[in-house]
Amino acid sequence: MADRFFPNEMPDYIPETQSLESAEVAASDSLTKLLHLPIRTLCQGLTKEALHIKETIVNETWIAKRKRVDDFTLYTGSLGTAFLLFKAYQVTKDRNDLALCSDIIKACDSASRGSSRVTFICGVAGVCALGAVVAKHIGDEHLCQRYLTQFKQIKFPKDLPNEILYGRAGFLWACSFLNKNIGEGTISTTRMRTVTDEIIKSGRKLAKGLCPLMYEWHGKKYWGAAHGLAGIMYILMDMDLKADEVEDVKGTLRYMIKSCFPSGNYPSSERSESDRLVHWCHGAPGIALTLVKAAKVFGGEEFLQAAITAGEVVWNRGLLKRVGICHGISGNTYVFLSLYQLTGDPKFLYRAKAFACFLHDKAQTSISEGIIHGGDRPHSLFEGIGGMAHLFLDMNDPSQAKFPGYEL
Repeated sequence: MADRFFPNEMPDYIPETQSLESAEVAASDSLTKLLHLPIRTLCQGLTKEALHIKETIVNETWIAKRKRVDDFTLYTGSLGTAFLLFKAYQVTKDRNDLALCSDIIKACDSASRGSSRVTFICGVAGVCALGAVVAKHIGDEHLCQRYLTQFKQIKFPKDLPNEILYGRAGFLWACSFLNKNIGEGTISTTRMRTVTDEIIKSGRKLAKGLCPLMYEWHGKKYWGAAHGLAGIMYILMDMDLKADEVEDVKGTLRYMIKSCFPSGNYPSSERSESDRLVHWCHGAPGIALTLVKAAKVFGGEEFLQAAITAGEVVWNRGLLKRVGICHGISGNTYVFLSLYQLTGDPKFLYRAKAFACFLHDKAQTSISEGIIHGGDRPHSLFEGIGGMAHLFLDMNDPSQAKFPGYEL
């Protein structure tokens, strides 16, 4: 199991200091020096690296491919490049990034025609939703409305699952993204309620006394953020639920909390006894983000304490030998940012800073040496260095940092 992650030998908490005054720190290794930097100073370096990575990604996924899109998705494809460019624009206000982002989305729009996938992360909903929001920022109302019209015409295949990457929950996330960034009511509550009803109905039907709601994807009852309970519960908490549905969501989360491993980690699927995965997609990180959401929505100590416990797993076992946000260090860092936003505890901001420092100090060299896996799609948002660049840009404003395609 230990071969999946690096032992975390970083100090548990270092209060902010204004300079590297002590001789001990000045003579120490590069990671220790980074850990002692004030976060504002550190973020200057993180932003510089993120923008350099962004240029590399644009060159590899857009220019070198002669503006041809093979994979249009946010997860591993060109829409992930567009999403990173939009994030860079939000940080630097460089409208060249915004214009290039729009061009890439247009190419993704053409490449996605005929696709039956309906979610934000892996489907046409992501193209239309991001396209509409970027068009609004550019000031092109006609283009914005064209993307919204296409979004509203999305039809569901009969065998649609319920999870985030390929299912109903991933479509609802795109609806919420539009309503937040374009305006409430952009996607009607009636449309969203119809999809919510299907998710609730399906979850109750499969539960069979195990817990209030249960779901399957490819024959497995997954628990994680990408394909299972954690992701679906996260989305449901953003919906306008009836009282009995709220209790079903709470009950499902309580069932998960009671069934976690003694280590504090969570199984990847129902009845799994393998305590190995500490990823956003499977294990404590994605579930921690959902528990933070539950603490915000429902209040009380039970979800807060469960989120903090899951966060300890991430601190101890979350320095994965991968860089991405789906199953890598970058994604795991968002757990600490989310806990910081919930609690205001500077310890969690430090931990986010520590993971970011680890990446800043070691990732690129370790990838080239084969020590860290750079991802099957090394320039992508969810598997590769695109997610790391997004994280580095998010560190500029930790109070507003959001896991892409998951937190809103």
